[in-house]
Formats: sequence, structure tokens, C-alpha cells
Amino acid sequence: MNRRDFLFSTSLVTAGLFTQKYFAFQNNNIIERSTFKMANFELPKLGYDYNALEPYIDAQTMEIHHSKHHAAYVANLNKAIEGTNLANKSLNDILANVSKSPVAVRNNGGGHYNHTLFWEILKVNKDGKPSGKLASAIDSAFGSFEDFKKKFSDAATGRFGSGWAWLIKKSDGSLAVTSTPNQDNPLMDVVEEKGFPVLGLDVWEHAYYLKYQNRRPEYISNFWNIINWDVVSKRFESGK
Repeated sequence: MNRRDFLFSTSLVTAGLFTQKYFAFQNNNIIERSTFKMANFELPKLGYDYNALEPYIDAQTMEIHHSKHHAAYVANLNKAIEGTNLANKSLNDILANVSKSPVAVRNNGGGHYNHTLFWEILKVNKDGKPSGKLASAIDSAFGSFEDFKKKFSDAATGRFGSGWAWLIKKSDGSLAVTSTPNQDNPLMDVVEEKGFPVLGLDVWEHAYYLKYQNRRPEYISNFWNIINWDVVSKRFESGK
């Protein structure tokens, strides 16, 4: 929309005439441009460039993953909830009762939540480790950070087909490693072990195949070089 179109549309809003459609000028005539629909959910911007995670995740994979795959989940989620009682609910509320929703809501709602979390917990941080309360909780739950890494990596490697590996905070405050198929996540009422996702790893092939092909274990091993432990720690301390 150019500046003239925008100003005209804004005037219609002010006049109370801009309800379901917006309009534009063409050859000095008012024409209907398209159906107007506010999105319930939007594709989040990354806090870094697509090449910021190289050499561990390549720029092309990041761009396709974010601008195509994640964008499709957002668009399809908005379409699935349009005109329903879910349209005004938060994503967390939708996922908490997702068993009552159509499969499109489960798949795309999970896809939107999971990827939003994934982008937030990534940055190049080679040899980085958790500290503070999160480090203590990991030691308490798994014995050591290295034992946690192995359990999490095994969950990611062993996930048959597409899905995710998770570090979750359970209702009692303790930590556990879980895995879910497709775009399910531990917030959903359909999973075996529920909890607040603290850390998540996408093991769908589109997350790694351009660089790693069938070498999922290599992708998982390199994941430990790109975890933003500051964000993960904040999720652990605030999440419930």
C-alpha cells in the first residue's frame, strides 16, 4: 500500500467505515483492494541475522525455516481459528486444551509456539554451559551437565520421524527430558508428560537437511554450540 492508499484507509477507519475491507485509489476511482483481516498471531522477527548461527546452522536453512515453514504455521493457525471461540485466546490457553480443537490447530499452534521458542534460545555460544539455579537444577535432576547432555541428545536422536526434544520444568519445579512427535509440545493436554518447555530442539528434517543430510546426530551435537543459556535460564526461573 502506498502512502496515499494508507492515508485514505486511515481516514475510513476514523470515519467508522473501515470494517471488513480496505480500499484504494486507481485512476481516481475508489476500488476494493482486498478483504481485511487482522491476524491473531504474527511471525516473530529474529533477533539476529540468518547467517548468525554459522557454521552450525547455515543461513539458507535459517531463512527457509523461519520465513517459509514458521510463516506457514502462523498463517494456517490464524485460518484455523478464524471465526471460532479460539480467536481471542492466548496461544498457551489454546495449547492447554488442544485435545478439544481440530488437528489443524494442534499442528499449527504447536508449530508456532515451538519455533518461537527455538529462535529465542539460539546464539553462537561454543562451549557454553548453564549457570546459577538452572545449573544446580540440572545437576540435581541428572547428576551432571554431561549426563543431561547425553539424555537430551539421546531423546533427540531417538525421536522416530519428525518431532522435538525438550527440557521441561515440571509442576514441582524439577526438570525432565521428554520428546514429542510432529509439532506437539509439553504444554498440550495430549502429551504423556506435561511441563513448561525450558529448552527445545527441532529434529524435523527441514531444520537440518540442507547442511547435514541424514546426519541428525551431527546436527544434535552441534546444537550444544548455539544455545543461549541466559535465555534458557530465564525461562527456567520464570516458567511454570
